Amino acid sequence: MGFNCGIVGLPNVGKSTLFNALTATQAAEAANYPFCTIEPNTGRVGVPDERLDTLAALAGSQKIIPTQLEFVDIAGLVRGASKGEGLGNQFLGHIRQVDAIVHVLRCFDNDDITHVDGKVDPLRDLTTIETELMLADMEGLEKRVQSLAKRAKGGDKDAKDMGEMAADILKLLQDGKPASIYKPDKNKEDLYQQLQLLSSKPILYVCNVSEDDAATGNAYSHTVAEYAAKNGAKSIVISAAIEAEVATLPKGDQLEFLQSLGLKQTGLYQILNEGYKLLGLLTFFTIGPKEARAWTTTRGSKAPQAAGRIHTDFERGFIGAETISYQDYVDCKGEAGAKTAGKLRLEGRDYVAQDGDVFHFRFNV
Repeated sequence: MGFNCGIVGLPNVGKSTLFNALTATQAAEAANYPFCTIEPNTGRVGVPDERLDTLAALAGSQKIIPTQLEFVDIAGLVRGASKGEGLGNQFLGHIRQVDAIVHVLRCFDNDDITHVDGKVDPLRDLTTIETELMLADMEGLEKRVQSLAKRAKGGDKDAKDMGEMAADILKLLQDGKPASIYKPDKNKEDLYQQLQLLSSKPILYVCNVSEDDAATGNAYSHTVAEYAAKNGAKSIVISAAIEAEVATLPKGDQLEFLQSLGLKQTGLYQILNEGYKLLGLLTFFTIGPKEARAWTTTRGSKAPQAAGRIHTDFERGFIGAETISYQDYVDCKGEAGAKTAGKLRLEGRDYVAQDGDVFHFRFNV
């Protein structure tokens, strides 16, 4: 699977409650005190996709296997985390390992749930977390620039390029700007990724509101939405309390419950949908009588790379990909119909995978 989102935020904002609901487990202890989560809890979630059910019905597949995203519940950060406050170094290290950040912000008032800063203010909380990420990046880059400069003097070209990049990013951070606004040259993207900068990771802001505000949001969530729009980011509104209740219901009762609250879909669906966009992912399918399965790859992946998501041997020995678009598969009522209609194509190494492609890979190792 290989793609994951870290759920971060200050203590007591509803992160663990949300994680439990997302993964439909009680893997994370949700409690009303800071640092109830120390080791990151991990859960994989099947991505809802009606296309997979449709394809499986047409092929008479015995088994349906959705693609998955992994969520990591990371302990609450506090001001000073970059200096080790509240086990901050350990928690920041966990964030470094994820592909994207789901930043949960408390957007509800409740006197029974303490706030580490005494008052609800999601923009202040947002700034606290992002400042800590930037400070951690600054500290790391200051050390790295020096070591890269030494290697560059020895004739290491990659060290020279990375050192120049690190110095440019360090200036941005010192000006209070996150590493995410730095755009590396295409031929240097690998070097940029090697820097593993916390403030470079794509972020989805999740406004955790009360049950009464789940359908419309509130003044708190509106301020976050405005901030996100100004900064080219995305925010969504959910109620972790509602998500926790939905997770306990039979699947057939969930939609009716949501509709009674004026909601159209679960927060899980929203987060998965936006998570896919954040990470630049697409879904392709392998369909047969034994199983119908969805797979995830990055947008822009060529056919051999998509094949490698299934098994490295598929990429190493790639010969070609029998390809049918989702719509053609449906319109022709399956693979046989698509072949008869001339809608099955044999694509080669340079073919760029499209969202919804149905593949049968040919390979030889």
